[in-house]
Amino acid sequence: MNEPQTDLTRPASSEVRPHGALTRRRFWQLGAVAAATAGAASLLPERASAETSASADPTAQDYFDRAAELAGDNPVLTGIVGALTAGYTPPRPPAPAPLRIFDNVAVLSVGFVSATAILTPRGIILIDALNNPDEAEQYIVSGLRSLGADPSTIKYVVVTHGHGDHFGGAQYLADQYGTRVMMAPADWDLVASTSPANAPTRDLDIADGQKLTLGGTTVTLNHTPGHTPGTVSPIFPARWRGRTHTAMLWGGTNPPAATASKETYLASALTFASRARRAGVDIEVSNHGFADYGLERMEELRSAPNGRENPFIVGTSTAQRFMKIVETMLRGRIAQDQEAATTTATTATATTMVATSAHTADCC
Repeated sequence: MNEPQTDLTRPASSEVRPHGALTRRRFWQLGAVAAATAGAASLLPERASAETSASADPTAQDYFDRAAELAGDNPVLTGIVGALTAGYTPPRPPAPAPLRIFDNVAVLSVGFVSATAILTPRGIILIDALNNPDEAEQYIVSGLRSLGADPSTIKYVVVTHGHGDHFGGAQYLADQYGTRVMMAPADWDLVASTSPANAPTRDLDIADGQKLTLGGTTVTLNHTPGHTPGTVSPIFPARWRGRTHTAMLWGGTNPPAATASKETYLASALTFASRARRAGVDIEVSNHGFADYGLERMEELRSAPNGRENPFIVGTSTAQRFMKIVETMLRGRIAQDQEAATTTATTATATTMVATSAHTADCC
């Protein structure tokens, strides 16, 4: 088999197919409750629609309350609610030791940001490359070696978006191992226009829905603009104890400042949720593990490597609920922008009326 199977400089096809710590027992009790109430959970969007119909103009807080209701007590979901809240300050947790979270998937993290390695018989597909060459050497290269993987076999770095904490080590890997660096065209352009430190030399473009295949493993790369114009969110297989599951990684978390860009983000979330559903996604991972209880889940898994459950396997209903929360929080953030704009306009109008009244009193 020739690899990769597609011309990586071109679209593969125009058609796309498809944060408090908890004890381990409490975590899985919550997971069991979520699974048992999946049918009721599936009714929440419909109920939300009915509420929206009853109130033509739901407020930002209405959306935020709805997202909190969807999240319940599940720490994965409450994590993403917090991360998408206006004014949220990302923590700077310490770097965890590298870990294989699945038989073929490893997380190499500095705490604030993580790289995800997909291990295949023919080499490694790396999703993101941390902040800089030093981190790439210390955490990616050394981390892979500690897990029994050969960093010289990193064939591709898929950069989820054009921010330095995701591409900073990519050029180092390209120079050391001949690794090919992939990014969506819009973010190659973003990087070129901003000339940030450690920017990689432009290499391979990612097309929406592109299939990247290596060693019998196929990663689907979905263009999900919003966080940046070229954000990419992968869907890929993950093996655990003889079974193959399907993972998603939402490529860019923090919503952008401009309302129009938030609307783009929202459209991306809706499209990606549909693709994830069709693909049967039942695993959620993040390149910012503080945003989805990912760092804690790593430690849950590390503390019980022979346990029956893998905390990253959340199930299809929770994966969909995760994306529904992303959607709902974005609708709230957009409504928040609109409310702020209305308040500003009302204040300006009132100020003008007061000034006009004063002028009339002076002259009449």
